[in-house]
Amino acid sequence: MNRERLMQVLLSPIISEKANIAAEVSARYAFRVVPDADKREIGRAVELMFDVKVDRVQVLNMKGKRKRFRQRMGKRPGWRKAYVRLQPGHEIDFGGGA
Repeated sequence: MNRERLMQVLLSPIISEKANIAAEVSARYAFRVVPDADKREIGRAVELMFDVKVDRVQVLNMKGKRKRFRQRMGKRPGWRKAYVRLQPGHEIDFGGGA
């Protein structure tokens, strides 16, 4: 894999209550990823950026919500989410010890 491509696959971590519970209970971390990334690329990108071993990757396509913008109906864009489960003994710390 191209190292530059792997550096662009992960857009941001998803830090929510549901994602934090999944991280504590089963070492599953959620990321927002580029729409054309596959499971292998996502796993390799996490291993490269955080120096951990990935056990499993699950990918979801999130549909954009329909919203009203004043008098007009509109649609937010869709995006792609990945849940990455790490092998036992590995952990990612997004807080930096804060």
